[in-house]
Order: sequence, then C-alpha cells, then structure tokens
Amino acid sequence: MIESTYLILLVHGPNLNLLGERNPEVYGNTSLAEIESNVLNEAKKRGAEIKTFQSNHEGGLIDFLHENRTLANGVLINPGGLTHTSVALRDAIEAINIPTIEVHLSDITAREDFRKVSLIADVCIDQVAGQGPKGYTKAVNLLIDSLER
Repeated sequence: MIESTYLILLVHGPNLNLLGERNPEVYGNTSLAEIESNVLNEAKKRGAEIKTFQSNHEGGLIDFLHENRTLANGVLINPGGLTHTSVALRDAIEAINIPTIEVHLSDITAREDFRKVSLIADVCIDQVAGQGPKGYTKAVNLLIDSLER
C-alpha cells in the first residue's frame, strides 16, 4: 500500500454539480461524482489524497482555499463561469501560493468570445481544457509530476 505523500484540493465552481445533466453536448454525460472518483483513483495510484469541494458561491470557493492553504500541496480547480469574471478567486489562488492547475471539460478558447479569457490562468502552473473528464486525470498527474520535481 502506498502511503499518501500529497494532499490535493479538487475544487469545482458554479453549476458543476449539474454535470451529466447540463448541456451534455458541451460538458458530456459524466457526473461530478464520477469525475471525482476517477481523480481519487488516479491520485491514489500516485500516493496522493484528494479533498473535494464544490460550491455555486464565489465566497465559498475562496473560503475553502483559505481554510485548506496550510494543509494542501496542490490544487486542481474548475472555476466554471468564474473563470472569466472573478478577480477575487484569482487573487485567492495567488494568495495561497500553492501550485494550481486550472481544468475545463470544454475547450474554452473555441467557445463564445466571453469564455476565451481566463482570469485564473496567469496564477496557475498549467491549464488543461477541452479533454472532457480525462482532462482531470491528466491534470492530477501533471500536478503530482510538478510536486515531485
């Protein structure tokens, strides 16, 4: 049995609780619970633990990041629509100073103009977008790889 080396926060923003139901032509049919389970299993193979959180409220996401900043080694975050609007969430990610990867199921650069700009990207070490649910497992591996360097 591999002993956990890292704690990674898996954070989901507004409306991601509706994955599998909302716009399946854009976001697919995979539920949030299934995505979390896949990330948990992938992280476990690498000796990491995952702590998950979803909120439809910007302040809830910020509070969660602040409250866990001294415990976590890394963050995977899909900020949902806050990607394009939230300076406060961007500042929270910058303030906690923990390696963070931004994840999106869809390719935000190929969508509506207002979705093409991420306010979060410049405070993250990487972005994985447009790969559907598999993007999350790719992101957890990228994050663990960066922590092991």
